[in-house]
Amino acid sequence: MVPTIVLITGANRGLGKGLLQRYLALPDHVVIAANRDPAHPTSQALADLPRGEGSRLIVVKVDARVDQDAFDAVKALQESHGIDRLDVVIANAGVSYAWPAVADLKIADLKGHIEPNVYGLVTLYQATRPLLRRSSGEPVFAPMGSTAGLLANQPPITNAAYGPSKAAANWLTIRINAEDDWLNAFVLGPGWVQTDLGNAGARGLGFGDKAELTVDESCDGMMRVLAATSKEKHGGKMLLYTGEALG
Repeated sequence: MVPTIVLITGANRGLGKGLLQRYLALPDHVVIAANRDPAHPTSQALADLPRGEGSRLIVVKVDARVDQDAFDAVKALQESHGIDRLDVVIANAGVSYAWPAVADLKIADLKGHIEPNVYGLVTLYQATRPLLRRSSGEPVFAPMGSTAGLLANQPPITNAAYGPSKAAANWLTIRINAEDDWLNAFVLGPGWVQTDLGNAGARGLGFGDKAELTVDESCDGMMRVLAATSKEKHGGKMLLYTGEALG
């Protein structure tokens, strides 16, 4: 059987790892775990995850802050692992570490969020686009988004570093979907999840020690969305883990 080939960035922890585990447990999947340090223990531990029949794992280096990394990773996948196409790319890698009001926003913090969350999305799309185009089905490019990036009905919280980066990601994904008529590009909305980033945000914004959702709740929902998606239904939209479409 022809395998489904999935690439996920930031796949060694949090939502990226949760999605990777689920794809790897399915039969006949090649799952590519991209993260900034394949030698890190969290990345090495991915080799011990359960695998479905006929499925395999590949780990590659992609640091979302380094413009060339995604291109180098695609070259390595082709030359060292025989990957000649991609079916699903999930741009999950990103940061969230400061939650100021606009009046208090430091430009260094804005840059620190824009570089991985926006520039990293662009370079990943550009690097993987040729392989996505070779998919035998309708390929998917799905950045991990956030309602923090909404322009209308913004959450009533101070989030002037992370929010603009996700607003830019939303805009770029809408344009990608419009420009590539063969590609289903949409934003995944995971909810406020109990990851390292999500819990840090909850603490930083004064909402307690933990975010609202477990990783399992969010990832199970996103997998249902990914399994049922099509460009006609979802292209250019944000799909919450519940299946609700925004935009």
